[in-house]
Amino acid sequence: MATEGSGPVVKAAKRFTGWYIVAAVLFILLGLFAIVRPAAAGLGVALLVGWLFVFAGVGHFIAAFEGGGARRVMLQILAGVAFLVGGLYLLMHPLLGLSSLTLLLAAVILAAGICEIAAYFRHRGEQASGWMLFNGIVALLLGGIIGFHWPWSSAWALGTLVGVNLLMTGISRLMLGLAGRRLLRQATT
Repeated sequence: MATEGSGPVVKAAKRFTGWYIVAAVLFILLGLFAIVRPAAAGLGVALLVGWLFVFAGVGHFIAAFEGGGARRVMLQILAGVAFLVGGLYLLMHPLLGLSSLTLLLAAVILAAGICEIAAYFRHRGEQASGWMLFNGIVALLLGGIIGFHWPWSSAWALGTLVGVNLLMTGISRLMLGLAGRRLLRQATT
C-alpha cells in the first residue's frame, strides 16, 4: 500500500516548489547583479522596453488586418507606427532611452508621493495612516533626488530600483517556496 506522501499530487507539488525556489534564487541573483551594476541593468531595461514596443507595434499592425471599420484600422496602424518608431528609437539609442525612462520614473515617483500625501490627509484619522504620509514623503524625496540629479541619475536610478525590486521579489518567493516545502513535509509525515 502506497503512503500518502508518494502520491502524484505530492510529487507534482514537490517538483513545483523546487522550480519555484530555483526561480526565486535566480531573481535574487539578478537583483544583486542589478544593484551592483545599476548602469548595465538600466541599459538592459531600456533595451527590453524597446523590444516590447517593437512587438506591440507589430501586434497593432496585425490587429489592423482584423477589420472593424476604417477608423479602427487607421487607429491600429497609427498606434503600430508609434510603438514601432518608439521601440526602434530605444533600440538604436539605448542611453538616451535610459535617460528618458529615468526622467519618466522620477515623474511617476513624484506623482505617487503626492497621491500618498493626499491620501494621508483624507484618511489621517484612521489607524496607521501615518505610514501613508511617511511613504509619500519618502517617494517625494526619492523622486526629487532622481529628478534633481537627472540626467546623471540615469546611470544608477533605474537599475538600482529594478535590482531592489528583483531582490525583494526573489526573497519573498524563496520564503513562499520554503514554506510550501515545510507544509508538504508536514502533510506527508
